[in-house]
Amino acid sequence: MKPSSQPGPGRSRNSGRARPVPGARAAADVAAEVIREVGQSGRPADRVLRDFLKREGIHGRAGGEAAALVFAWYRWCGMLERFRPDARGLARAAELDERFRRDPARIESGALARGAVPAWVHEEVAVSETWIRALQTPPALWLRVRPGAATELATALPELLPPRFPSLPEAVVYPGRTDLFRTEAFERGLFEIQDVASQAVGHACAARPGETWWDACAGEGGKMLHLAAMMENRGLVWASDRSERRLEVLRRRAARAGVFNYRSVLWSDDARAPTRTRFDGVLVDAPCSGIGTWGRNPHARWTTALGDVRELASVQERLLALAATSVKPGGRLVYAVCTLARSETDAVADRFESSVEGFVPEPWPSPFAGAEAVPTARHAWWPQETGGNGMFVARWRRESR
Repeated sequence: MKPSSQPGPGRSRNSGRARPVPGARAAADVAAEVIREVGQSGRPADRVLRDFLKREGIHGRAGGEAAALVFAWYRWCGMLERFRPDARGLARAAELDERFRRDPARIESGALARGAVPAWVHEEVAVSETWIRALQTPPALWLRVRPGAATELATALPELLPPRFPSLPEAVVYPGRTDLFRTEAFERGLFEIQDVASQAVGHACAARPGETWWDACAGEGGKMLHLAAMMENRGLVWASDRSERRLEVLRRRAARAGVFNYRSVLWSDDARAPTRTRFDGVLVDAPCSGIGTWGRNPHARWTTALGDVRELASVQERLLALAATSVKPGGRLVYAVCTLARSETDAVADRFESSVEGFVPEPWPSPFAGAEAVPTARHAWWPQETGGNGMFVARWRRESR
């Protein structure tokens, strides 16, 4: 399950910090309406919030305050069973958010483990105190700088922090509060909003100029655009998805980024690939439970069930086996999911290796581990280690005939 978009870049810092501010009563009213609409519609909270603010003409600081309360509520509601999402309950959530931000140790570990995630998660994830505390920490807003645009972007957005990981020099954090969608740098395609773990998936693919790749579950195109950039607009990337709406967003993003070495195709992941092409590389960024994004999308913690994890694992296995048929001899197959559930990560990779012949694990060093990194064919990247989303990636090479 791909995480849905945030209300807007530059707002995710606000969405994690609910400080008392002037006009908080109005913000609480807006937040309560949004949460009520989420409950009635069953839609993701960030989508409802984005649509609500747009529909009501709420923007700037007022929108940021309301967003802060919405996200604070879903981050802490598991510890607020006696409260409702009204002005009093939202104030309590904001108080917990502020207390944790100022001194995380003030919130007892046992209470966090019981209240920050649903109980079933302990069956699927190696729950640790550091992971739980990372989930409760406001997420960073990561950008991927277009190759060659670093100096220009630093001038346009002087608040940018320097790259944190030498192996990912294009991954930078924006700590400011400007709505980046409204900046000239965004319109000119100098950067993409892309989490650092998502950028690390591109590092695992290691696409080269002139190659042919297939991004089988491309969504709105973040990883496809990264592949195309790595290929320097030479070669070809096939981008497929089952949603025409997501592909339309992908096309708009590609136009803004100046990417043209791709083809987009509607594909319902049926019994055959959308093309007979044999690829140098295939990326299966499969639908998943999204547990790795729970820091950024806290509402998803309370709408995902253990049955969803098990059901999605069977979808992932089918997609991976199908995509493998399109890898040419000597080509690369990359499996990525923004989840940390055992059923969707190592279990899927294990079953693939035991049931599909001709593929051998292909180790590579984690870009988060530095020069001393030991290459392995599977990586689990945790938010407390990367400052981004949680992600699992496995890589194989198809044996040459």
